[in-house]
Amino acid sequence: MKHVLISAATLVFSALGLTSRLDARTPEASLDGKIDVLFSGVTSPDAPGLAALVRQGGKTVFERGYGVGDLRSKAKIDRYANFRLASFTKQFTAMAIMLLVHDGKLRYEETLTEIFREFPEYGRTITVRNLLNHVSGLPDYEDLMEQAEKANGPIWSPEKQIQDAEVLELLKKAKSGKFAPGTSWSYSNSGYVVLGLIIAKTSGKPYGEFLRERIFAPLKMNHTIVYQRGINEVVNRAFGHSKEDHAWKETDQSSTSATLGDGGIYSNLEDLAKWDDALQNHTLLSEKEIQPALMPAKLNDGSEPHWPNEPNGDNLHPGKPVSYGFGWFLDPYEGHRRIWHTGSTMGFRTVIERFRDENLTIIILANRTDLDPEKLLLQVADLFLSATN
Repeated sequence: MKHVLISAATLVFSALGLTSRLDARTPEASLDGKIDVLFSGVTSPDAPGLAALVRQGGKTVFERGYGVGDLRSKAKIDRYANFRLASFTKQFTAMAIMLLVHDGKLRYEETLTEIFREFPEYGRTITVRNLLNHVSGLPDYEDLMEQAEKANGPIWSPEKQIQDAEVLELLKKAKSGKFAPGTSWSYSNSGYVVLGLIIAKTSGKPYGEFLRERIFAPLKMNHTIVYQRGINEVVNRAFGHSKEDHAWKETDQSSTSATLGDGGIYSNLEDLAKWDDALQNHTLLSEKEIQPALMPAKLNDGSEPHWPNEPNGDNLHPGKPVSYGFGWFLDPYEGHRRIWHTGSTMGFRTVIERFRDENLTIIILANRTDLDPEKLLLQVADLFLSATN
């Protein structure tokens, strides 16, 4: 896959502009300290690390960076450090599609062959809604890349990365999908790459430009970009890392790192707090217009979808039920309603979870692959949610 209650006490941010310093005798300070101990225990100051954000009731109550953004400059991670979001990107792609529906330029039931006239017959029954819900059955483009390279020798590399248009061409050459649309569920990076292409074709603007004009600029997410090497640059960039033979290695780019709609956005805690505000306040779309994104997909026969039985990197819970809307997982956590998404790609692990009834959001961005941000996030969530039980 390319893939939480503190009272409104006075906050005094450290020189890094990160975490609250509260009187050590208060319950808030104790909770703040527990979170800090949790993150400090899995990182070290001079190694790749993470940035963590907790928001409650529309206010930031914890915000801190740990470790460094890269091993060359040793720049400390703070709220301005920009991480590759990986599949965290999908919620922005979904929002862009919903904005085009709002504009009357696109329909959820529009099919691939209506949008891309040259798309083969198997796309005639694949709708935009199918793509958003991961029930399209589109072939996995990484599988198609592997097949192409077996037949023709090496084609792509970290230096010559596959582009969205090439993904579309691979999909056009496929004879059929993995399953008939709406008959099964399978997490699909292919689907979200195609959604990015649909955004560009329908709007008449590049994917990144449309998102900047309709999402990032209105929300003043001034440091969030759709990264395209040679076209723009990421400021305050955190680079991805993996541990090999007990040593850190920069593992920031792969042959699939250039695709956009499935995982191409870079952002930071400061901007993602603004995104959280926009979701809470329905800044971009009305509460009614956002509802389709929060409706779990059902299969054609009305049954609940399940993760595929075969384990792989994009299959988080083989064989188990799955609840997915538009760019969001919707499974509850121990009875608490939430919308959430993880991101996993070369060198990065990310997660966002929004607990709807508690008005609580937690975000963790990591530039190292040995951490499990979702597990860490739920440990933090347990501290906060226990206060509401």
